[in-house]
Formats: sequence, C-alpha cells, structure tokens
Amino acid sequence: MIHLTLPSDKNRRLSFYLAMEEYAASLLLPPREPFFFLWQVEPTVIFGRNQVIENEVNIPYCREHGIEFYRRKSGGGCVYADKSNVMMSYITRSDEVQTTFKEYMQMVCGMLQGLGLEATSTQNNDVLIAGKKVSGNAFYHMPGVSIVHGTMLFDTDMRHMLNAITPPQQKLDKHGVESVRQRITLLKEHTSLSIEEFKKFAVEKLCDKELRLTDEDVKNIEAIEQEYLNPNFIWGIKN
Repeated sequence: MIHLTLPSDKNRRLSFYLAMEEYAASLLLPPREPFFFLWQVEPTVIFGRNQVIENEVNIPYCREHGIEFYRRKSGGGCVYADKSNVMMSYITRSDEVQTTFKEYMQMVCGMLQGLGLEATSTQNNDVLIAGKKVSGNAFYHMPGVSIVHGTMLFDTDMRHMLNAITPPQQKLDKHGVESVRQRITLLKEHTSLSIEEFKKFAVEKLCDKELRLTDEDVKNIEAIEQEYLNPNFIWGIKN
C-alpha cells in the first residue's frame, strides 16, 4: 500500500483532507495500489451527508469554544476530532462496499494487534480494544473507487468531544461524561508509544511505498475543497 504525503506540514482544515481523499481517488488511474494517509486537525466536528446539522451538532457550544464543523459525503454519525486524535484515510479501486470495509477493518485491527492489543471489529464498523470503542469508520463510494475514513482515539478533550456533538438540551454533566467514558477507550491507555510514534508505527506496518504530492497537487485539492466549504453544502441547503 502507498503512503500518501504532502509537500509541507502546513496546518489545514478538515475539509482539505476530505478533498484530498477525492483527489487521491483520481490518482488511482492508471491502476495503482491503495492509498493510505493519516491526518490531524484543530478541534472540529464532522457529520454525515444525510444528517440534519441542528440535530447532530451543538452549534452554540462549537461557536463558543472555537470548534469548526463540516459535512462529509460519506454516511455514518457525527464525530469530533482534534490534534490528540488521529484520522485515517484509505482509498482503493473497488465497487464492493462490504468487501472493502471488511478489508479495511481487518487491516486496522491487525495493525493494533501488532502492538499486542486485543483489537476486534463490530458490525457497526467500530474498532474495539478490550471491548471498548477506540475507532469509528465511514464509507464513501465514487465510480470504481471506495474511500474509507475513520478516527483513532489516541487522546482527546472528552468534554469537548461529547458536548460538541450533543444537542444543547441534552448537555452532558460530569456523570454523563463518565457514563460515555465507560464505553470508549483511548489508545494512550494501552500503549507506551507517543502519538507521533504511533503514527510512524501505523505507516510502517501498513505501507511499503510513498507518494509525495506536489504543490500543483495541493492546488487541485484546494479547488475540490471549495465544495466542502460552501455554506449550502455544510448546512444541507438544496439549490
């Protein structure tokens, strides 16, 4: 598998990486091996293509705490990401949704098992460590290409993570946070690796080649990104 990298370490919005996935799909022609890359963003909420933003995102909380929010083109639920989480993207030539998802989940579980962890997957496309959720994943299909992207909870601001994706009337108190914490786990609790060491391990475990994008590639990605930045797309307003 090919590790896709950028020409610089510039801090970018989540919308850029969604566009990067689409651009990577175009690079699979002529036929290439699957692409994989890891990314991190400032505090951001990302929600599914069919979700109603007001039902999924605590907009006042996000605005108060400087948390951005974007819609993605894949399905699935609402997710919080920040610099203490690792986001994963997998792009491959395939029209077989279930097969691709199964391969991806096995790949991620195998990588975590390589750290000596008890990693398993669920029918809901979650990855568990010792029975607790550490990763959630979603799928987006383009003609001839499948994109799977997901979270890896290495560490996070738990109160932000829970309140940013909870409607205001359901605001969580300390006990609510503790209740959710009983169902999820953080990777840092299961490994002595730092987040940067984990990223390096994941790439070395899963990839055997690298493709570094050019400045021209970045401009093309930024052009695709404009759709994700369109307020009508974010708010689900039909033209």
